[in-house]
Amino acid sequence: QVQLVESGGGLVQAGDSLRLSCAASGRTIANYSMCWFRQAPGKEREFLAAISGRGVTTRYADSIKGRFTISRDNAKNTVFLQMNSLKSEDTAVYYCAGRLGYSNTVPATYNEWGQGTQVTVSA
Repeated sequence: QVQLVESGGGLVQAGDSLRLSCAASGRTIANYSMCWFRQAPGKEREFLAAISGRGVTTRYADSIKGRFTISRDNAKNTVFLQMNSLKSEDTAVYYCAGRLGYSNTVPATYNEWGQGTQVTVSA
């Protein structure tokens, strides 16, 4: 069992940057594909970015491509999401998730989830 804890969210202004962290405990996540999702009020959970176990392969949703960067430090058992040029539409609860094997964009296929961290971007 892996426990995931997100941090780094907060209230920022449009154009600002934030760096989210997802710290894992319980076991190493080096063999896990890790992913970031977000969910805004009244909307479905949305895939943002994924990274392979060794960090070689990444994939991004078109909505955040070029502004957000996913990375990982397996020595620290942590995954990051660097978010630049934030917009008001980025306001949501951000979740990290993990699964063994290849990544995909479907939330239901991820069996490890954090509790989420709120990101609020004021216009």
